[in-house]
Amino acid sequence: MAFTKQAILAGAAMLLALGAAAAQDVKIGFIVKQPEEPWFQDEWKFAQAAAKEKGFTLVEIGAEDGEKVQAAIDNLGAQGAQGFVICTPDVKLGPGIVAKAAANDLKVMTVDDRLVDNAGQPIETVPHMGISATKIGETVGQGIVDEIKKRGWDMAKVGAIKVSYDQLPTAVDRVAGATSVLEKSGFPAANIFNAPQAKTDTEAALNAATTVVNAHPDIQHWVAVGLNDEAVLGAVRATEGVGIPAANVIGVGIGGAESAINEFKKPTDTGFFGTVIISPKRHGYETASNMYDWIANGREPDKLILTSGELATRADYAKVRKDLGIE
Repeated sequence: MAFTKQAILAGAAMLLALGAAAAQDVKIGFIVKQPEEPWFQDEWKFAQAAAKEKGFTLVEIGAEDGEKVQAAIDNLGAQGAQGFVICTPDVKLGPGIVAKAAANDLKVMTVDDRLVDNAGQPIETVPHMGISATKIGETVGQGIVDEIKKRGWDMAKVGAIKVSYDQLPTAVDRVAGATSVLEKSGFPAANIFNAPQAKTDTEAALNAATTVVNAHPDIQHWVAVGLNDEAVLGAVRATEGVGIPAANVIGVGIGGAESAINEFKKPTDTGFFGTVIISPKRHGYETASNMYDWIANGREPDKLILTSGELATRADYAKVRKDLGIE
């Protein structure tokens, strides 16, 4: 009897040891298009938390163009990785990414931006975690409409800076969601001015928005929408550059990135009124965890997982972040 009990205990210990060893053997890449951006740094942070919890190795890679993406996938294959999560710099790289992953025997899952095929259609065979871009945009638009009404502005005399980046479908859907709510609420379509940015950062948005603001010196009240917090912060900086008071500007970004939080922490209000916070925790932790589960246990992630967001302002951003599990 004692021998049997000892044998069972020894067997259980061996299984635990094998499980730990298996986890340590799993290596997962996490490739992002803009490693300097706070959003992607947060995704990496939460992905590393998953790696620490489950015992696998996470390899962080920044790949700003197609050539670097291809090199990153080959590098992961050479390292003996079994899969990777990617936010690609160009969704049209989809067929090449899928082929390169297959050539290196790597599982692939996308995050934030969904890969498209040569016809521009989503590659539905690749699991994806993204954001319901249109609904996020609608939340932005509603937040702006509510604040316009609260301030008692005449919509007919308000201008909207639409910082656009049409190369990215997610950007198109977010901005369209925001402007659709504005128009349905009585905002004149003629007062919505397009400000196409060359890149998805604050400087490019500032340059684009400055052109719009300078072209309409008669407009003294502005709202701003865009792909992310950086786009809207660029628009806000543009209004500041021409001397428009912060009280005359309502900018609502998307992401809840560090740049937005830092804006809220400034001693005086700016035109950056709010941000729709989308939690990088799920996008980092959950995608890495799902990839691990797929590799270690054969459980493929759902083909499409969409996350949502919540409007946060200077007054309540700490509570919103806590409710979303960010703090």
